[in-house]
Amino acid sequence: MPDPTTLLSVVTPVLAANPCADDEAVCNTTFDWTGNNTLARYSDVLIGKPLAVLGLFALAMVIRWVLHKLIARVVKRASHGVLPDRVNLVATQRRAQRAEAMGSLLRSIITGLLIAVFGTMMLSEVGVDIAPIIASAGIVGIALGFGAQSLVKDFLSGVFMIIEDQYGVGDVVDLGEAIGTVEAVTLRMTRLRDVNGTVWYVPNGQVVRVGNQSQNWARTVLDVSVAYHEDLARVRRVLGEVAHDLWEDEDFKGQIIEEPSVWGVENLGIDGITVRVVLKTTPGEQWAVAREMRQRIKGRFDHEGIEMPFPQRVVWTRSEQAHGAHEDAASS
Repeated sequence: MPDPTTLLSVVTPVLAANPCADDEAVCNTTFDWTGNNTLARYSDVLIGKPLAVLGLFALAMVIRWVLHKLIARVVKRASHGVLPDRVNLVATQRRAQRAEAMGSLLRSIITGLLIAVFGTMMLSEVGVDIAPIIASAGIVGIALGFGAQSLVKDFLSGVFMIIEDQYGVGDVVDLGEAIGTVEAVTLRMTRLRDVNGTVWYVPNGQVVRVGNQSQNWARTVLDVSVAYHEDLARVRRVLGEVAHDLWEDEDFKGQIIEEPSVWGVENLGIDGITVRVVLKTTPGEQWAVAREMRQRIKGRFDHEGIEMPFPQRVVWTRSEQAHGAHEDAASS
């Protein structure tokens, strides 16, 4: 039987010569370059793992860059369109906004997935046991499913709202209790400002119905009242001329997109007759067009002598009532 002292004297020079195993490439390379046993022994911790983590990080950045480029190309193609007239121009602008919103959503989702996947791989490289992390992620997902249903509902509603292009930034919308101009849209909530300047924050999950006053085109609807003794054919002609002059006005050329129309008698009221005139406008311009139309109609009616109905009162004083009663008594 060999002497243990003899075996130790034989093995020790071998370990001193190469402290690395055959499959440890980093250790072997470090030992070949430096000849230092200690540095070679700890080279995997000092060099190998940091290099692996940096490699995973670089790979994640490259994948993110490639996918974002693909998304940008898809967004550019989705927002491209033919512009034969002003209505399609507005629709194309909305399509571009919608495509950009979807692109931003996809970029955020891809970034989150890459962080989750490659972050877990990096933790595994540095020796962290990722099995509890994966199990905890499943438990957290179940807890969120039960405990954060409203938050999940807000996110899902926000996703479908963007996909269906229900409204976007700059639109004037009616969300039920809040009516105003949309200032910001996220996956969780919508921020809009009403005409008084109040800012409303509406969770997307609580939006039951949406009335969008700025999508594709809008319409100015004016109901003009005239007295019963006025000639309705003349009134319709005057209203048509006023609307047509506004349609040809260079200052409103980009706001009114179709020839105005006088629909005719809308109502027979107690005080007068209501005649309706409508103008098709670009989104958000219907109120400015309506104000200009009212001003021009008032000036033209005054020029033409067309009377608008107004309440009239007859006031009797007590002395006049007594004088009338005295005359009645005298005549009897």
